[in-house]
Amino acid sequence: MGLFSFTQEIAMDLGTANTIIISNGKIVVDEPSVVALDRRTNRPIAVGEKARMMHGKTHENIRTVRPLRDGVIADFEACEHMIRGLIKMAFPKKHFFPTSLRMVVCIPSGSTEVEIRAVRDSAEHADARDVYMIYEPMAAAIGIGIDVEAPEGNMIVDIGGGSTEIAVISLGGIVSNKSIRIAGDDLTADIIEYMGRQHNVRVGEITAEQIKINVGAAITELEDAPEDYIVHGPNRMTSLPMEVPVSYQEIAHCLEKSISKIETAVLGALENTPPELYADIVHNGIYLAGGGALLRGLDKRLTDKINIPFHIAEDPLRAVARGTGVALKNVGKFQFLMR
Repeated sequence: MGLFSFTQEIAMDLGTANTIIISNGKIVVDEPSVVALDRRTNRPIAVGEKARMMHGKTHENIRTVRPLRDGVIADFEACEHMIRGLIKMAFPKKHFFPTSLRMVVCIPSGSTEVEIRAVRDSAEHADARDVYMIYEPMAAAIGIGIDVEAPEGNMIVDIGGGSTEIAVISLGGIVSNKSIRIAGDDLTADIIEYMGRQHNVRVGEITAEQIKINVGAAITELEDAPEDYIVHGPNRMTSLPMEVPVSYQEIAHCLEKSISKIETAVLGALENTPPELYADIVHNGIYLAGGGALLRGLDKRLTDKINIPFHIAEDPLRAVARGTGVALKNVGKFQFLMR
């Protein structure tokens, strides 16, 4: 059978909010990291966007699970179902001959041994024979187009759904890094809490996410300000329907605490950076990647606070996935990939 078996290669950005799969240099799957399971049999009913549409709208026989929390696997079995389902989406055609799957998966730079093993086991249970891992900031740097093996310092701030990864990279390695569990999900939670406290309206995760996308901001004075976003929801006390306009200034105030924590973490990573690399970073600037980089005015706020220019990566949501795809092509060359 060895004669007919062939290897399929995929790169996977397994994120708390979204999972992206790249095959042959192209993005073949870009779906929310959600799986819907049948409560009675624990079998998957839907994965990705279909499962996200069910989130918060299910009856007693269906449960929707986000298997990753804070960038790491929280529900092992659900994660396995999700990875299998997403790989099926990537390769819908059935093969008659056995295929072996080679996979590069990215993981948070603050992952413990146990968390790393959980990712590897999930990938192997989803039929991957060869599993390589790459740290998220390293993948983001490659995706942005930085030469990570050059003898100069570059700093990446990758604000994902579950964790913010801050790393200084030089000579194909991470010199100093900080991984904090404050990221997109926390900003969404801040908005849910604020809407209830300030406007007395109950909103769910998906609505809060829409508020963040439409009027999310890190500063209260923007040049091209978005229009107020109209939120519909029940009054917390009376349950009568409400219609509340929300401005970007309100959201900037509501996200203040969480963004300050990200600022502090960036300063902490800079403190631990050797002086020679620090000089490179001041010269090159700091790169922002991940969905959080899309928060209006975040680059300006960080530049003003830290006095180093911040650049938003091109297509920040997919920078990590693109870098993981490049790593897949260079499995033999990149020494920093983990088996």
